[in-house]
Amino acid sequence: MHDFIVNWAILVGVFAIALASPGPDFVIAVRNSIQQSRRIGIITAFGFAAGVAIHVTYCLMGLATVIAQSIILFNILKFIGAGYLFYVGISALRSKGFAMDESSDVVKTAPRMTSFQAFRSGFITNLFNPKATLFFMALFTQILSPQIPVWTSVVYGITCVTMTAGWFSIVAMILTTPVIRGRFLKCSKWIDRVCGGVLIALGIRLALTKAGH
Repeated sequence: MHDFIVNWAILVGVFAIALASPGPDFVIAVRNSIQQSRRIGIITAFGFAAGVAIHVTYCLMGLATVIAQSIILFNILKFIGAGYLFYVGISALRSKGFAMDESSDVVKTAPRMTSFQAFRSGFITNLFNPKATLFFMALFTQILSPQIPVWTSVVYGITCVTMTAGWFSIVAMILTTPVIRGRFLKCSKWIDRVCGGVLIALGIRLALTKAGH
């Protein structure tokens, strides 16, 4: 039990740092929350969590090693992910900014996003990031061993999924508070430009990622 607690604490600490680090998930979370609504931001967070659930599942099954060592599989994942980031980034760069509709909490000039679209945007962004495969493979290699019981692996996986949903839900709630959101909307055009540029840069970085790096 002592080893489990120590390893669980290591998992929480390392994963918390990874979640707080800027990346594609964070940029999408910011954009969906500011442009749409708190509800859409939170649904996006659960999309990220669903992607993490899949990463965790195949890592625990040992498939992460296969993906990392297969150039074809790795490249398929990274180019799908990079292409999606390019698409969202270019759309953001073409944005003319947005303003609030006084009758709702949704931005007037932003296309209304359905719950499914919000979940899908979070899910795709997280799932097709092969760097997540490498991260979880490296993380679980440090804390898992063939001798540990199945329930321990399940707890580790649930921890990662819960932390992801919780963190990005908090991000959505903070960003959609009236004062903070109002300030973002005042410079919405430039925020969209920055988000678009960052997403394209992340897409390029992802496209250049090599297995094992």
